[in-house]
Order: sequence, then structure tokens, then C-alpha cells
Amino acid sequence: MPTNLYRFSLFASGLLIAFLGTLSTAHARRASKDRDSITTVVIDAGHGGYDRGGIPGQRVAEKEMTLDVAQRLKKVLADNGYRVVMTRDSDVFVPLGTRVAIANSYANSIFVSVHFNSAKRSGASGIETYFYDRESLPLASAIHYFVAGGAASSNRNVRRRGYYVLRKNRNPAVLVECGFLTNPSEAALAQTASYRQKLAEEIAAGVRGRSTVASARSTTRVATGESIPLQPYIDQTRVTKSKSSRSKRSHKKSTRRKKSSSNSGESEAKKTSSKSQEG
Repeated sequence: MPTNLYRFSLFASGLLIAFLGTLSTAHARRASKDRDSITTVVIDAGHGGYDRGGIPGQRVAEKEMTLDVAQRLKKVLADNGYRVVMTRDSDVFVPLGTRVAIANSYANSIFVSVHFNSAKRSGASGIETYFYDRESLPLASAIHYFVAGGAASSNRNVRRRGYYVLRKNRNPAVLVECGFLTNPSEAALAQTASYRQKLAEEIAAGVRGRSTVASARSTTRVATGESIPLQPYIDQTRVTKSKSSRSKRSHKKSTRRKKSSSNSGESEAKKTSSKSQEG
């Protein structure tokens, strides 16, 4: 082989090897980035162990319903390619601090706490979803959108509340109340496997759709690429403060009216006394 042709062949081979190496490195980096970007979903089954959940005398144990829905949710999300971590996977008690520590130990994760509601009034019903910080609102809104839309219960809205597992979480965190176990109709539904499966699938749909949640105007409940409307929420802190402020303002007005009435009475009494003396 002529010398120049041989040198060109070596040069071309070197370029090809370098190019393939660059492609391989880029692919490895991209694969690594994809793995790092996979969101870990930390599922928290409320209560457990000696903590039965609910209120005294409640017939259906909340801890059993939350664990079953959480385990079903785990399977649905795992089948969709998510890495899933459970704060509890059996009937054991896990302190709130431990639940949060588990969630915070995973970077780029989201936290979903599954609960059922209870009330002294058996007529209380509906689905409500809680969040604490603004970063958690899209997740709460998406999950609530699907669960409230798919469940046979009324919509109690998305609410802001400073629950420990939400307040102390460094990642987006929500707590979803899947209905009232003290409501005969909702308790009967919760005790059916098909309904618990339905709840798990709707929560999973919310997890998958969280990135598309925006201030969309559409109200069509479709998960195929359409934007999910941002749910309105009730800020319980502001509501409480507002009620307190109104109460204080009302008290001040009442006090001023009483003082005014008292002063007016005193003035009238003085006038009457003066007229009497003059007469």
C-alpha cells in the first residue's frame, strides 16, 4: 500500500474511533441523566400498627384501607416505570418523622400520603387533597383532579394545610383523603376491591399528569395530552385568620356601639338632670 494511502487510512480509522467514542460517551451521559431524572414516588399509607386511624367507635379501620390502596398504587406506578418506595408495606406504626426522613432521603422524589376521612356527622362526604407549599400545588391539583373526577363522591377541593408530613417535606408532597369511612355509602365503596383499585389508578393518573398541570381553562376530564386545569384551593390558614379578623372587627364595632350608646345615655341623663334642675 502506498505510504500516503496508508497514512490516510490510519487517519480515517482514528477519526471513526474518536467519533464512535464520542457517541458512546454521549449515550452513556444521556442514559445516566435519564436515570437521574426518573422520579421516585414515595407512597405513605396513613396510620398503621396501634394507630388505627379515624375516630373512636369507627367500624372500618382506616389503616387497612390506606395500606391496600397504597399497595395497589405501588403496582400501578411500578408498571408505568416509576421507582416506588413505601413508608410502610405492612401493618406497622411508622412515626411521622421517619416517614418524612424516608421521603427526604430521595432526591427528585414526590411524596403521596394516602388517607381516608372521618367525622362525627355521618353525612360528611367527599374527596379532598392537601398540600403545603406552592411547589406541591401542581401535584395536589393533578391528583385531586383525577381522584375527585373518578370517585363517586363529592368534591371538597384542594386545601392548604400544615400537616407535618407536608410541612417538613423538601420535595413536592400531598395528602389525599379518599372519602369518609364514617359515611355509610363511602365506607361501603371503600370496602370493595374494585373501588380501591379505582382510587389507586386515579392517584397514579394524577402523578403522571402533574407536569401538565397549569392554569388551563379547559374543564374536560381527559388525560390524553390535554392540559389539566389547576384546581382552586382553600387556604385554611387564611380562612382562619380571616374569620379571626372578622371576629375582632365585629367585636370592636360592637364595643364602639356600646360605648357610643353608653355615652349617649350619659349625655341624655345629664340633659334630663339639667332640665330638671332648671325647672
